[in-house]
Amino acid sequence: MVKGFHSIFFTKVYICVHTVAADEAGIGKINIIPQDIGRVLLNLYNNAFYAVNEKARLSANNYQPTVSVKTKRLDNHVIITVSDNGNGIPKNIVDKIFQPFFTTKPTGSGTGLGLSLSYDIVKAHGGEIKVESLSAQAAAQAGKEGEGTAFIINIPTTN
Repeated sequence: MVKGFHSIFFTKVYICVHTVAADEAGIGKINIIPQDIGRVLLNLYNNAFYAVNEKARLSANNYQPTVSVKTKRLDNHVIITVSDNGNGIPKNIVDKIFQPFFTTKPTGSGTGLGLSLSYDIVKAHGGEIKVESLSAQAAAQAGKEGEGTAFIINIPTTN
């Protein structure tokens, strides 16, 4: 599913997608509306593919675009992490990304509703979504390469 999705939108850049799923028996049951969580994940994948595509477009040939998806159980929660090795999100923008209509994409490329809706959906499921990012600018100041972004979804399991 993920591979088919990125091939539709980003046919000029090869993107490596890694998935790591916890043992199915180890996750437990979660009370979700699958279509809603699917919408959240699709939005996160779309944003990750956009980020690595933009970095690939502006980078040297040795950059390998990578998007990773991991699931695991931690105590009474399921953790889903969608991460990329794109340019990251500047620190002055991170606090705004879940606001409705806020977008960093060019006019006509984004509505600014994806992360806002994702935030609301995850909250409605009793969970939380957070972001960890080191922008290319902050990484350069720290003497590191841009390390990308990770969105971490935490959803409680049912007993």
